[in-house]
Amino acid sequence: MTRHKRLTQNDIAKLAGVSQATVSLVLNGAPTALARIPAETRDRVQAVIRTTGYVADPIARRMAKGLNRILGVFTYEPAFPSAQADFFTPFLLGIEEEAQQQNYDLLLLTSAGVGNNRKIFSENNRLRIADGCLVLGREFDRKELARLVAEDYPFVAIGRRDDAGGPVPYVGGDYAAGTRQLVEKAVSLGHSKLAYVGPEGPAESIADRWRGFASALGEGAGLALHVDAVNRPADEILEGILSSGATVAFFIELADAVRVEALARERGLSVPRDFSMIVLGSHIRAGRSLVRFTSYEIPREEMGRQATAMLVNRIETGSLGSQILLTCEPVAGETLGPCPLDSAEKRQSTKRM
Repeated sequence: MTRHKRLTQNDIAKLAGVSQATVSLVLNGAPTALARIPAETRDRVQAVIRTTGYVADPIARRMAKGLNRILGVFTYEPAFPSAQADFFTPFLLGIEEEAQQQNYDLLLLTSAGVGNNRKIFSENNRLRIADGCLVLGREFDRKELARLVAEDYPFVAIGRRDDAGGPVPYVGGDYAAGTRQLVEKAVSLGHSKLAYVGPEGPAESIADRWRGFASALGEGAGLALHVDAVNRPADEILEGILSSGATVAFFIELADAVRVEALARERGLSVPRDFSMIVLGSHIRAGRSLVRFTSYEIPREEMGRQATAMLVNRIETGSLGSQILLTCEPVAGETLGPCPLDSAEKRQSTKRM
């Protein structure tokens, strides 16, 4: 991973064509001192600061190693809305636990944009208050990720990330292996026509699931139906499964599986007697559903812990970090059974209802 020198006030001065003292006054000077600097010069310095993303450390480096002992946490989506609580909360629990063990405080970076338009390198970012940063989100901004890789600011991504001008340090879940294992289990139970409900990407976590699924297809197992989206109407998904002859359906989103199972039950179909359902991990709780879906466990808390430990190591030793995938342990659930041998007529009659 290429490392670049951290920007200093002297670097900003050279880029703006002014003295380091002028940069210091623009950043920290009193109004009376700033008044002595021409407006054009102030504007030029501020433009360089915005372009480079430089942020002056507001806290003196008092620790023995020149550290604040603060870890930043940046999420590309709001971390606390109830709709996403189940996604982020386990990560944050693991992060908090490890940070406490390492004697670091946490800084949740919330001022870098609004809603889903968050930017790490926003004009008002306070990134360098922290000694390093953990970055979470279903999808990262590729340009920002490349910039993080190119600079020497320590960071670790939670979740596998493709290279961005160089290797990205991360701790993620091995969704590809976990998905492949579930496909192989279904095939061992006699299922040969498979349905897949969800896209192939572009987020790495989604692409990994598809890659694991596709890698298990071949002799004895084929794709009968691919619904290349999430949150489609439940009746549309169920009709597709029944029409395709698929005997087991794999779902990216738990919410889709919950709705389809409830509709199947309303129509007199039973899971897994008439067809099986598998959920490839989940981002949300199952709500009021009483069904325990066959799935795998995403080790979110452990991902948070190990990512935090890796970040502290990067900060304290200058290491480049590594890339770690944690096992997603299978959850047996109650929605995967043997391939039904005598339900074709019932499935077709239900489809006509």
